[in-house]
Amino acid sequence: MERSFRKEVQSLKLGAGETFRGEGILAVTKALLQSGVSYVGGYQGAPISHLLDVMVEAEDLLAELGVHVETCTNEASAAAMLGASINYPLRGAVTWKSIVGTNVAADALSNLASPGVIGGAMIIIGEDYGEGASVIQERSIAYALKSSMWLLDPRPDLPTIVRLVEQGFALSEASHAPVMLELRIRACHVTGEFAAKDNVSPAFSGNNRLPGPPRFDYARLAHPPVTFIQERRKVEERLPAAQAFVAREKLNEVFGGDLADVGIVTLGGLYNSTLRALERLGLADVFGKARVPVYCLNVAYPLVPDEVKRFCLGKRAVLVVEEGYPDYVEQMINVELRRADIQTRVLGKGMLPSAGEYSSEALIDGLAAFLAETRPAGLDVAALAARARALLAHKPAAAEAVGPLPPRPPTFCTGCPERPVFSALKLAQRELGPTHISADIGCHAFATFAPFSMGNSILGYGMSLASAAAVGPNLDRRPIAVMGDGGFWHNGVITGVASNLFNKGDGILIVMQNGYTSATGLQYMPSSAASRQGAAPGMDIERTLAALGVKWLRKVRTYGVATMVATLKEAMRSAERGLKVIIADGECQLARQRRVRAEDAGRLARGERVVRTRYGVDDAICTGDHSCIRLSGCPSLSVKPSPDPLRSDPVATVIETCVGCGLCGEVAHAAVLCPSFYRAEVIRNPSRFDRFAHRLRRRVIGLLGGREAAA
Repeated sequence: MERSFRKEVQSLKLGAGETFRGEGILAVTKALLQSGVSYVGGYQGAPISHLLDVMVEAEDLLAELGVHVETCTNEASAAAMLGASINYPLRGAVTWKSIVGTNVAADALSNLASPGVIGGAMIIIGEDYGEGASVIQERSIAYALKSSMWLLDPRPDLPTIVRLVEQGFALSEASHAPVMLELRIRACHVTGEFAAKDNVSPAFSGNNRLPGPPRFDYARLAHPPVTFIQERRKVEERLPAAQAFVAREKLNEVFGGDLADVGIVTLGGLYNSTLRALERLGLADVFGKARVPVYCLNVAYPLVPDEVKRFCLGKRAVLVVEEGYPDYVEQMINVELRRADIQTRVLGKGMLPSAGEYSSEALIDGLAAFLAETRPAGLDVAALAARARALLAHKPAAAEAVGPLPPRPPTFCTGCPERPVFSALKLAQRELGPTHISADIGCHAFATFAPFSMGNSILGYGMSLASAAAVGPNLDRRPIAVMGDGGFWHNGVITGVASNLFNKGDGILIVMQNGYTSATGLQYMPSSAASRQGAAPGMDIERTLAALGVKWLRKVRTYGVATMVATLKEAMRSAERGLKVIIADGECQLARQRRVRAEDAGRLARGERVVRTRYGVDDAICTGDHSCIRLSGCPSLSVKPSPDPLRSDPVATVIETCVGCGLCGEVAHAAVLCPSFYRAEVIRNPSRFDRFAHRLRRRVIGLLGGREAAA
């Protein structure tokens, strides 16, 4: 994993009377254990990757409690785990990155929500909206609305988050419906403390198994004709039960203020940002006490009509703070008020942006516009507007003074084994001409940025080959699909490979085999060399492809650029029709460096010989055309002034971050560039032979240098 939680895991053992201190995602884990879950599963993805990582590192504790943990191959398999709660009094939680993960799990979720559950079922989703999100900008509330699943959106405060997790299971059981708990990046990483409780061993678990299955009940299946009855129960039984529970347990919160003729309705996840904007406008203190009354929806769906009406009654206007579009919550509040003939104005979109993240500047601007429009009694609106202008004035002034900032796109890590593949692709296309390249989700998607700028589409995790299905028959050359080994097991093996073979497609698939699900923090996968239990899972991509019927199959070391170029040319020019797969094999450099550094440190401590490979550029030979940089894009390749006073062009140089992968030299060789790269070995604890060889080399170089000087 990218980060170890071995130390933090100890805090999961805290009991009643003790104080838990940590960050949000760890607090959620503790809340799950306090809630008596029987099983946990999920698929990694920001911003909730660490939830599963923590569970894996806490397996000893979970085994004591009898909690079963599964690291699922995709979100659909995780969602299907919740089927255990349909028939049995088992509490379960699954987790993944939304919205893309919820898309993958949608089939299982619909079939779960229709019959409902007996044991509490919770889906913890990382709401990756705004804040530097890495996915399409959509929200999870649409799934909650369509399937009648309740959506919790706790304000970023540890006691509130923990309470919503615990009450979420009770809400699920009281209404017999699954519950979604969404966590934004800020909620996942907010730090704080709360009063811990004892962990609860589930009533039924691996330590205390169920006596047997229940009596067969067709009504527990999501299948006609009972689906029509289940649809009525969602509205007539589960929805009222959920609303009653939310009201009774006061899951939503109301914060008073003296400007009582107006109010703010905010989703829980946006509460802190809204309060911060009010504080900057002088309408709240640093402790969160605001002058404007605030109704905080820790439960985004369902709304509780009586709560909405009670908060809005007597107010001239309320502002709904809800990111994204459509404005679901704003519409629902409007409907409830009009049904009750309450004429409070409902403002939201228009005052606030219709799309995009609600940054501090957006909230300040929107709140100031709302208050200027509604002019609450007791507020100097002109002074407030002047303050808002002063707070926002720095932005255009800074832009004018500094000018446009250069883009800082993400890129491959130094030494990444996937970069050489795109260098080879670039070289191959110089001779073969450009072709359609289907990109995919994962680290290899960084090739869509300069210097490679490769990738005509991204349709979903593991879907690159499938997304080229209609391109190949309509293109005069074979398309190329790029897929990671994580994407292969997640979705690609069925959606891409099996479908292509079944339909007798003719194209090229490059599978990046780096050994881990790397983009989310180095989790294990079915083809990893190890697993969380230690032993290798025993599954192999090459054998799987052969078993499926792939005839044209090559495995190439990723750092062998010349070999990869030759293999790509062979695949493109082959007269043989059918899928051609190239497995680009090279361990993730981050994982390798962590392992190698630890191994080297141990050898040094024992006084053993350790060799570190470095690469460099000979200033006297470098021509300064920088083709090496344009072809590899390595962050360790830079430029410096030429030491030759007669040459004005800067020369290439290798900086200290070099990990010795050798790509620079491989690219120079494959592209027939200048031979300016050299390879050096830094030896620590050298042997006698090393010392002798070093003295001999120095003497020979000295002699040769003397002859050159004499000439």
